Amino acid sequence: MPNMIIKGLGRYIPEKIYDNAYFESIVDTNDEWITRRTGIKERHIAADDEYTTDLAVNAAKSAIEDAGIAPEDLDLVLLATVSPDYFTPCCACIVQDKIGAVNAAAFDFNAACSSFITGMIMAEQFIKNGTYKNVLLVCADALSKVTDYKDRATCVLFGDAAGAVVLSADDNGGKMLAYELGADGSGAMNITSLAVRDDAEELEKRVSGRKETIWMAGQQVMKFAVKTMADATGRVLEKAGLTYDDIKLIVPHQANYRIVDSALARMGVGKDKAMLTLEKYGNTSSSCVPIALKEAIEAGMVKRGDKVVVVGFGGGLTWAAAVFEY
Repeated sequence: MPNMIIKGLGRYIPEKIYDNAYFESIVDTNDEWITRRTGIKERHIAADDEYTTDLAVNAAKSAIEDAGIAPEDLDLVLLATVSPDYFTPCCACIVQDKIGAVNAAAFDFNAACSSFITGMIMAEQFIKNGTYKNVLLVCADALSKVTDYKDRATCVLFGDAAGAVVLSADDNGGKMLAYELGADGSGAMNITSLAVRDDAEELEKRVSGRKETIWMAGQQVMKFAVKTMADATGRVLEKAGLTYDDIKLIVPHQANYRIVDSALARMGVGKDKAMLTLEKYGNTSSSCVPIALKEAIEAGMVKRGDKVVVVGFGGGLTWAAAVFEY
């Protein structure tokens, strides 16, 4: 069976920025509190007429160019989002059309912030069994469209962005070494955004009263995230027969500084082992990991042959971790 390699990476970051001073002007908070609690200084925000598929198309084109292939070479477009433009059609079909991937199947999926790693694992199944040779995985969210800007506990966290990766069959490059997917539906309501369902109890939690906005039970989510990311990372390293000393870089979901810092401490590794982009982007959902990975590669922090861990958690509740040779 062929190995799966990362052939190309891309990202798209909107131009508009909300810095911490902006949030001081709209809710009862301040720069010192936001920085200390979250590590975030800025978030990029989609324009009023810019939506998830717009972000996704730009990131997809960037990844395809980086991979050095044509859109027609793609066999499948996978798109992860928690903020789709429509219930139907799926975002992946819109992206497939706009980038000219005329030979590709396309569908959306949602494992929230765990989606990039989940998507890599899904793509590997298609590639290793010989069904497809080139898979485009796009993670995109316009979270500003579903952020409650009256809720100071959540509004400072989220930014908009998209990350994309072309995953291809290739026996001459790196490969996936081990992975893990998991879910705990008993904590499902700890991160919520309502769609067609009317739920009076959930609506009462929203400061603005808009049911589609994201609400989180912060303390419960933090406890879950810290334990889950550390434990899942340990398990995939064990499956691969590796230790932390074998790993060049850990790329975690960029939820907030306290979660990442606590998870790294639980792993027993220093922050110099991790790639963090929180300060300039905030939490951009599933695109956090591919964007951070792209920037780590550009900065020379990861080279071909290096072993990398990617790990995340998200609504569902879900988690995913993988170790691969780049």
